[in-house]
Amino acid sequence: MITDTARSPFARLRTIPYRDVSWTKGLYKERFDTVAAVTVPHLQHMFEEKDISHVVENFRIAAGEAEGEFDGTVFGDGDFYKWFEAAVYTAVKTENQPLLDQLESYIALFSRAQQPDGYLSTKQIIGEKQGKGPMRQGDINDFEVYNMGHMFTSACLYFRLTGKDSFLRVAEKAAGYLKNLYEEAARTGEVKTAVCPSHYMGLIELYRTTGKAEYLSLARLAVELRDSVKNGLDDNQDRLPLKQHRKIVGHAVRANYLYAGLADLYMESGDPDYYQVLQAVWRHLVTQKMYLTGGCGALYNGASPYGNFFHHQLVHQAYGYEYQLPNITAYNETCASLGGVFWAWRMFLMDPKAEYMDMLERMMLNVNMAGMSLNGKKFFYENMLERAKELAYELLWGQERTEYITSYCCPPNLARTLAQTAEYAYAEDEDSVWTGLYGANTARFQLKNGAAFTLNQETGYPFDGKITFTVEESNGVPFTLRLRVPAWAEGARLAVGDNAQTLKAGQYAAVSAGPGFSCVLSLPAAPRLTVGHGMIEEDRGRAAVEAGPLVYCLEGVDVPSGVSVQDVLLPLRPTFTETEITVEGRSVKAYETTLLCRDAPQDGDKLYRTLEEKALRPIPARLIPYYAWDNRGRGEMLIWMPLAWREV
Repeated sequence: MITDTARSPFARLRTIPYRDVSWTKGLYKERFDTVAAVTVPHLQHMFEEKDISHVVENFRIAAGEAEGEFDGTVFGDGDFYKWFEAAVYTAVKTENQPLLDQLESYIALFSRAQQPDGYLSTKQIIGEKQGKGPMRQGDINDFEVYNMGHMFTSACLYFRLTGKDSFLRVAEKAAGYLKNLYEEAARTGEVKTAVCPSHYMGLIELYRTTGKAEYLSLARLAVELRDSVKNGLDDNQDRLPLKQHRKIVGHAVRANYLYAGLADLYMESGDPDYYQVLQAVWRHLVTQKMYLTGGCGALYNGASPYGNFFHHQLVHQAYGYEYQLPNITAYNETCASLGGVFWAWRMFLMDPKAEYMDMLERMMLNVNMAGMSLNGKKFFYENMLERAKELAYELLWGQERTEYITSYCCPPNLARTLAQTAEYAYAEDEDSVWTGLYGANTARFQLKNGAAFTLNQETGYPFDGKITFTVEESNGVPFTLRLRVPAWAEGARLAVGDNAQTLKAGQYAAVSAGPGFSCVLSLPAAPRLTVGHGMIEEDRGRAAVEAGPLVYCLEGVDVPSGVSVQDVLLPLRPTFTETEITVEGRSVKAYETTLLCRDAPQDGDKLYRTLEEKALRPIPARLIPYYAWDNRGRGEMLIWMPLAWREV
């Protein structure tokens, strides 16, 4: 969720209120509208259906209002709280009063299911009522605290957006349960891992929302207790003391949630050791373990990179070894890159550098948007970078989006994040506005130096690199506009009136602004070829096509019939012609080009064969943004294309 750092002493930037910024058109506006009109009600149906997810039914059984046993996933409670965030955000933005009324009824249900001591996890409550288990805190993989963490953030958002404290009362009561639990653990030394630690972010958000210092103290205690876990695992990032972390390892969702929460704690405490951990682990991620799309967690199962012959752990949904980034079997759970967005945003707020927003944008526009179909109803759990016609093995999850996934954590997590993208558009300090995600929007500011104004942004970004800013309704107090120049934007230009200058890529450019101010930022968004580090085995001799912040891909439907995308090569100097196509009723900017095709081997079942010189023939092809793939039927897809090197 969007965090509130208005009073965080070690945050250099503050977030702006949700009411003060809105997308006006473009890709982000279209995605918001789809989430509000389609995804939120679609997910609500899935959660309400007893024969699909059983999530709402679990709350009713726990409240004593329905008969039956617990069913569904152990993290279903938390998934519903994530959906609640998407629902309240879109309902308030679109003034959907019936949905807001429905949310109040859900809160009442939560309250009735909650136990007198504040405990709220439906699986255990139902088990206790029926006298046949499971026990509270009996299995770390029951995700009890994870569920509560998402409850905290959802309750805080609900209070901020509606002013009602009904959900906040439930959350504070649950936090009281955690307080007793953790204080007892500190006394006895019997500490268990809380997997996928959403509660670090949640508790600190409770502190920021209520102003009650006990929640900050509880968050600090929860983090410190990690070091007392016995027989910790790399899977949970708790085998090494937290302040010794220097690498990104283990379960990718759990890692990204952990460091996002740690960044929150740093912004409140200023602990320099935590700052050092965050800087080192982030650098390890972005230089050695992240996909071009922003995907995180390459492997379904992988060996612990901290392990050796005598200590070798199996890690689930893992960050693998350095540069271990397979394409066809890429795991990249959607929730991992969403956690990456939460982490990157917090890194930006505590240390405003363009690289953090660049990476947040990469994740948001590519792997995260690819996680949901353009119609808003189907979802990926894992996000591959290549899809073959068929595989000789079976993957855990299907290679196509589907309306319901047994592990339904990603769809509501994605829905709430896409609903809240407008709040990633800007941040502010005492006398400056810092741009984040670019897109057509209007925003109202009241800075601490007294400047009050409306800032309008007109652009076709991310498809067009021309971005026009105008200041309206200014009270006359000047301010500084800080413009992000992405690392890919070599040759970017800024024009203010008749004055134009070239900007340095990968930094923020500052310009003084006031009444009547207008400027044009021009970012070169033409297609470019990208190559990977030489240690990425799967991508050697290959290149990908990017345009602006978007990664492009080749689908089987966009090459001639009978041609496999696995038989195409990319010329060293391709030419691209811009075009627009319609996919699922949405206009998508595509590029037409000419690729080279080699004849497929006739003895395709041979594991090895003698190299034969084959003539290459040109074929027409079309590339589309990666986020728009898998919307036109089951077929092949490729991002990294082999390069056709010329003879020497």
